[in-house]
This record gives sequence, C-alpha cells and structure tokens, in this order.
Amino acid sequence: MTAHTPPTPPFRDPQLPFAKRIDDLLSRLTPEEKVSFLHQFAPAVERLGIAAFRTGQEALHGVAWMGPATVFPQAVGLGATWNTDLVRRIGEAVSKEVRAMRARDERVGLNVWSPTVNLLRHPLWGRNEEGYSEDPRLTSAIATAYTHGLRGDHPTYWRTAPVLKHWLAHNNETGRDVTSSSVRPRVLHEYDLRAFRGCVEAGAVAGVMPAYNLVNGRPNHVSPFLREHLRAWTDEELLVCSDAGAPSNLVDSEHYFDTHEEATAAALVAGVDSFTDHGTDSSKIVARVEGALERGLLSEADVDAAVRRQLSVRFRLGEFDPHYDPHAGTGEFDSPAHRTLAGEAAEQAIVLLRNDGVLPLAPDTRIAVVGLLADECKLDWYSGTLLHRSTPLEGLYERFGAERVEFAEGVDRVLLKTSAGTFLKVPTAPEATDEVRGAEGALDPALLAGRTDLPPLTTDATGTELALVDWGEGVLTLRAPDGRYLSVAEGGYLRASADQPGGWVVQETFRLVPQADADGNTHGYGHGNGHLLLHLGTGRPVCVAADGVRVAGPDEENHEVDTVVEVVVVESGEDAVTRVTAGADVVVVVAGNDPHINGRETEDRTTLRLPAHQERLLAAARAADARTVLALVSAYPYAIEPGPLSAVLWTAHGGQAAGTALARVLAGDVSPAGRLPQTWYADDADLPDLLDYDVIGSRQTYLYFEGAALFPFGHGLSYASFSYADLAVRVEDGRARVSCTVTNTGDMTADEVAQLYTRAVDPSVTRPHRELLDHRRVTLAPGARAELSFDVPLSAFAFWDVAQGRWRLESGPYDLLVGASSTDVRLWTTVTLEGEPPVPRPVRRRGLDAVDFDEQSGVEIVDRTKVSGDAVTPVSGGTGELVYRSCDFGTDGGTKGVTVTASGAGTVELFLDGGPVLATLTVAAPTPGPYDYVTVDAALTAEGVRDLRIGLRGPLRLAHVGFSG
Repeated sequence: MTAHTPPTPPFRDPQLPFAKRIDDLLSRLTPEEKVSFLHQFAPAVERLGIAAFRTGQEALHGVAWMGPATVFPQAVGLGATWNTDLVRRIGEAVSKEVRAMRARDERVGLNVWSPTVNLLRHPLWGRNEEGYSEDPRLTSAIATAYTHGLRGDHPTYWRTAPVLKHWLAHNNETGRDVTSSSVRPRVLHEYDLRAFRGCVEAGAVAGVMPAYNLVNGRPNHVSPFLREHLRAWTDEELLVCSDAGAPSNLVDSEHYFDTHEEATAAALVAGVDSFTDHGTDSSKIVARVEGALERGLLSEADVDAAVRRQLSVRFRLGEFDPHYDPHAGTGEFDSPAHRTLAGEAAEQAIVLLRNDGVLPLAPDTRIAVVGLLADECKLDWYSGTLLHRSTPLEGLYERFGAERVEFAEGVDRVLLKTSAGTFLKVPTAPEATDEVRGAEGALDPALLAGRTDLPPLTTDATGTELALVDWGEGVLTLRAPDGRYLSVAEGGYLRASADQPGGWVVQETFRLVPQADADGNTHGYGHGNGHLLLHLGTGRPVCVAADGVRVAGPDEENHEVDTVVEVVVVESGEDAVTRVTAGADVVVVVAGNDPHINGRETEDRTTLRLPAHQERLLAAARAADARTVLALVSAYPYAIEPGPLSAVLWTAHGGQAAGTALARVLAGDVSPAGRLPQTWYADDADLPDLLDYDVIGSRQTYLYFEGAALFPFGHGLSYASFSYADLAVRVEDGRARVSCTVTNTGDMTADEVAQLYTRAVDPSVTRPHRELLDHRRVTLAPGARAELSFDVPLSAFAFWDVAQGRWRLESGPYDLLVGASSTDVRLWTTVTLEGEPPVPRPVRRRGLDAVDFDEQSGVEIVDRTKVSGDAVTPVSGGTGELVYRSCDFGTDGGTKGVTVTASGAGTVELFLDGGPVLATLTVAAPTPGPYDYVTVDAALTAEGVRDLRIGLRGPLRLAHVGFSG
C-alpha cells in the first residue's frame, strides 16, 4: 500500500493571505487553547505543531535583560541626535542582534517592547531616560525611524515586531498605578495622541502597551481610546500587550472592579490581547478568562479577536513560514559595524550647551578630569550587559595621553567606626569570581539575586577605607577598594559584592541617620558621632553582630547589637579635586546621575539641582587656576549656573562608546551637533506639579512655557558656524512647501540641525508660542551649502476645536521660522492660510459636554462611566471653574432654561461674560454612586453669543449641560 501524505492545512500554506490562514488556524484551536494564548507565555499546541510564544523583549537602546549585547545611548540621547536615519540604522542593528541572540537562546523574543513614545513633558519624571523628546512630532519621527529599523524592509515578513510604550499620558512614577492624568481634549489630540499616531500610521508598529496609570479617571487598560483612536489609525491588526501586573492592579490597587473576572473581561473587551501577569504562570489569567466566559462577561468572539491579533504578529514574524522567512539566519551580533554605529550614535548625542572658546581642547592641554562619572560607564534598567566599555577618563587617556591627564573621582574616602571603637572591614576574597549582575540574562531581572558567595564585612582595629558618594537627598553608596559596592543579599549580610548599584529594589544604597548626642544635638556625617547606617533596600539599620556585619532584625535596633557608626573622613572629595587640579590648564568635571538612584522606573526626582556632593566638587574645580568644562552625563536635565563655566556639554548615558565619543568631541575630532530634545529649566519654581498634565493650561514645555529657559528646546552649539538664506514658501495642493539654504561658514566639517517652526499670529484660542513642524540634520564641509526643503501638510497647522469636536485649520496669518533652535531663528516669513472661520457653540441644539471647556481652574477630568465618556469634578471636592467661549444662545427669544446632568452632591452656578450668577442648580442628596447621574433644571435667560462660566462646588461630577428655548 502507498502511504498518503496528509494535505497541508491552509494555515501552513504560504500562498494564502495571512487573514485566511489565521481564520483556518482559529477554527482548529479549541476554546481552551485559545484562552491559553491570552497570557504573555502562550503554550505550544503540539497536535498542530505550533510552538510556544511569548510577548515581550526589551530593546530600548539595545537588547536588554538577556546578557551581553551592543549598548547604544539611552533613548533620550537618541532623541538628542535629531537624526532619523541614524536611529533607523540603530533599530536595524538591534533587530539583527535580537535574531542572532534568539538563534542561540530561545528565551529571546521577537515581539519587541520598544520604543517608549511617552513625551518628556516633565523633567522630574523618573523615566525621562526612556523617552525621546517633549515634542510630539520629534518623538514620532525618532520613534518611527526606530520601529522601521526594528521591523525591517521586507513587505511581508518582519524582523521583529515592535510594540510602543506606554499608552497613554504617562509621566509620573509616584503612585503610577493609582494616579489619574487629567487630559483635556485639546491636550489629548494635539499632544499625547500625536506621538503615537504618527508611528502607527507609518506602518511599522505591531502594537502598543497600555500604561499603569489612569487617564481621566479610567485605567488605561480599559480605555475606549484603544478602539476609538489607536485601531482607527490603521487597517493592520495591532497587538495590545498589558504592562506587567497591570491586569491585577485593576482590582488590587486601583479598586476599579470588584472581581478579577470583571476586570479581565473589561480589559479584553476594551482591546487588551495579551496579559502580562504573574510571570510565567498563566493559570490565574486563564482561570479569570474562563470565569468571565462562564458568567457571560465575555463571548468566544471576544477571545477570538484577541487571539487573531496575536497570531497576526506571529505570522508576520515568519513563524509559520520558516523556509520563506527572509530574516532567518540573518542575525548579526557585536559586529564591527555595530561597534562603529554605537560610537557614531554616542558622538551624535552630545550637546554643546555653552562654549567661550575653550573647546576644542588643544593637543598639548594639561587636563585634570574629575567627578563621580569620570571613570564610569553607567547602565540603566533597560540596558544589556556591556561587551565593550569606554569611560570619559579612558577616552581622554587614549586621546591626549595618560601623561597629560590627572584624575580624581571626588568621592569622600571614609572609615566607618563602631561605638566599640573598631572599624568596618572588607575581608579579602582572593577566589571570588569577577561576576557581573545580569550577564547570564533573565526574563525578569527583578528576580536576579545578589551574591552570597563572598564573605560578609567584619570589624577590626584598622578597618577598610571606603569610597562614599552622596547621590542626593542623603542617598549614599559605599564602595570597597576593589571597586565592588557594599550590598545586601539573601540572609541580610553586608558584603562588597556588587559591580554597580542596580536591581528592581536597589540593595547598594544607604542613608546616614544622625543620632542625638547627650545634649540632644544631631550632626552631619564626619562632624560627630552617632549615626545609624540605614540600608534603604530593606529599610533596616546596619549592625555589627557576632557573625558579621548585617542589617538588624526588627527586634534588634535598640539593643543586643551595635547599630551606631561614626564616619571618619580620610580625604574629602574636594581635597582630592584640589590636589589634581593644581597643574592643569583645563579641569573637565564629569557630573551626572546613576540611572538606578534618585530618578528611575518607580521613582521620580524631586529637584532639578545637582546633588550637593557634586556641587561641592564643581566649586572645588572652579576654584583652581584653570578653565572649567562641565560635562553632564545624565538621563535628564539639570538646573545649573553656567556663568562661571567655560563650557558645558550634556550627553545621556551613551552606551559602550560613551567615553571615546566624549573625548573625540572635546578634542575637536568631531564637532558636536546634538540638540536638546526637551527644555532645560532654570529652577524648580519653573515647573508645574508633576501630576499636572494640562500642558496648555499650566504652560508646560517649550510650546507654552512663558519663562526664560536655562537652555531652550532644540539648543546645541557647534565648532563650526552656519548661515541661513533663501527662504521660500509655496502653499498649494493642501501643503506648505518651505525651502532654504544652509552654508557651513566655519573651518571644519560639521553637522547642522535646521529646524522649522510655526506659530499662529492671531489665534482665537491659546496656541503654542512656536511649534516644530520638521527638521533636517545635514553634514557640511567648510564652504559647502545644502538646499533644504520641507513639505508640510496644512493639517499640521490645525488645532483641535473643542466647540466642534474635530480638527480645524483656522484662517489667518502664520509665521514660519527656520533656525538652529526654537529661539535661535535665522529666517522668518509669514503666510496667510485659508481655513475655516470660528463657529459659535450651538448650545441650544447640542448643549455642552462638560469636558469641552476652553479654560479651567481647580477642576479635574474623571470618567463619566466605566466604559466611555468624561465628566469634570472639582479637585478634592472643593471649588472649580470652567469657561466655554462663544456660546450661541440664539436670537429668537434666546434660551429660557438649563439642565445639568451630574452625580454626587454639590452646586453648579452659571455666569455670562463675568457677570452675576444667573442660575444655581443643586444636587442636594448624594447619588448612590459616581456613575448614577441625575438631571437638575433651572430657569436661565440668555441671548446671543456669550462666554459661559460655570462654577462647581462640592464632590459632584458634571457630565453635560443642556439648554432650552
């Protein structure tokens, strides 16, 4: 007999469209198998030959969490390059490393959770390092370039499938899973959605990840915006992956739903397709979905829709067509090209903020390099493990010669003395391996344990000199002479065991808590005795016990063990700086942050100021008889006093080539051309509250800020000079075509970043002072000229008209400004655009949705229902005011009555044009719940087009105001 080969099922047929193949596969999966696909770790279906699949591979600026990989500059540094071609090439390199790493480690996933397109609205946000810019168009342009690189150029098959983070209006770590971002319609459309929309419409995005926070009172994981906006922007299937633990937060911390079945069903219906919860254990999510199906909260069609979106991504990644996948076997890892690219990116990310002519440094300059970041190559939470490492000190040694460079880190070198008169001692550990945290890779690095193979600290009569750094707010690190940081691991013993501070809960930070002396006085460290050395990771003081130095148990703080230490300063950081700067021509101070301390995921900053320790080092450097160059290496802006400094540079943590790049810029081997992707403010007083998301009302970012910036958006200097000329504008076919020329008038080849802005000259509503439309980064040799053209759709000049609930291009004059930054304008002209005239609000016909205000004070936006819609309420149940401009109350007898739809309890007062109260409506008895609305009527006489003011008092939610003739 002849054996018959079973027919190839349609889902395996590469000649069929993906949609038909997915239909076929869905029909073959059992209901139980489909439900199992909804967890991040989808199991294999062996009977169909389908492999296991997981969503999520971090790759923000290189492959993260999976061991060694090429490390590029932080995302904010990539934003500072303003170079979309460079960022696209970086995305391509990262995707090739993902493929190469997956070929040897199946834990590496192809569904890449990157980039982060949250706007850098507020510089104190702990995750500032992850975003590209405060401007939505620049963010969208850089993110689109990165996703195109990650996706690859093949029309059918993707090299990796990028997912954008974090949808939506997410800029605070403080209470991030319980706070609500109040986002008015104009801010929603003109600011927060814009960054996401450009990427999605460009066609290189596989999906998005909702953020932990709530927007307008509703968790992002059940947001109707996923359906109303995100999925309306493209015909492609988009995969929505929850953030880790966020599905459970809907019940456990947010208390938005009573049961996990309700919460899971609501998220699935809203558009979440893959649930990242409980690590690799899918059983809880599966049980919740099954429970929701049994209760009728979900249908099989809801499950099918989510599974379809996941399968769409898997098909595009070539999983079901291994012989046709053009990316199979094309991985590239740590290649010379990738190393060169990392160096190019690090150079292009450097921003020269100030220069009195000291830079570039002459070849024979005697340099003192000082500072806590001078000999560091810091990594952040979303970095891979370094394959190569270059610090600023190493770069300067290599470029200028070690004989011309002196170095002082500027740490305080201290001994820690116990109340018994002994000193903390780091014992020798000659057989310890040189282990680096994360080198082995981990699906969840938060679970990486600290080292316990090294001996705990002890005490003796001489002790060990430790390097103490105060990173601000009293947060300290202590480092042993061999370079390892004091850390606490399982068992609670203090060991010199960490290569760097790190981990989800950092175990390498401490605080010295002064203890009162006999007179009740307390003393700063180094000036008296009696301190608790508090270990911040455990919240327990360090104690000396018979078996070694460890953190005290809960019953040991005040007795049984010695918890009091005295800090004996052997050499202060300032003295070390003074010692090495004596013979220098130039002092290079390398200051900045450690990305795991005081500003990171889970922790916002509290100030723009440099930590006091680094201010002291900077002051000591300035006191030397030398010119001072400040190189800031940081994940975010600082407020500094640039006046006494000869030069100031900034770069984000620049990855594996950071030090070489900085040295080449200082030496003039390459001219700096990075540009600030966000405003640098002069003082904390310039900042709004971190939780104030109304960029229009509170005048945030360069778009609306009314103060004087320390350094403006788009700022960055060069070693060359450039002239701009020949500005021309043509408005035709729904587009503004702008052109100009840029000429290098300097004496070295350099890049220039030409920036095109607009502003409405006579707007009817508050519009940006200026707004980026486009930009170009060009390389020009001395004397060379480039002709630049910008093709801008007229829709880019529109704003969201709350009166009409849509975009509107307003007729009138618009300035077009071309220059080297948002304030350094070289060319300027005005064009008159034909658009639509303003139309009064037809309030008698449509009434007013309360959220569609023009101005507000003391009000926040909340959810009208758990499913959709917005309402407004006074902050903390106090008082608030809303303003609605140009309300048409009619002329044929006008308006005679008003009806408000509200819940809760409180009072609504209506005024016209700042006049007296015309109507007062009271919801006297509290409604049963926040979503139980009642209507209240009152007489109101109004006629013509008037401005309406509404005052709110008490804990009520106002949803709608209606008017009758």
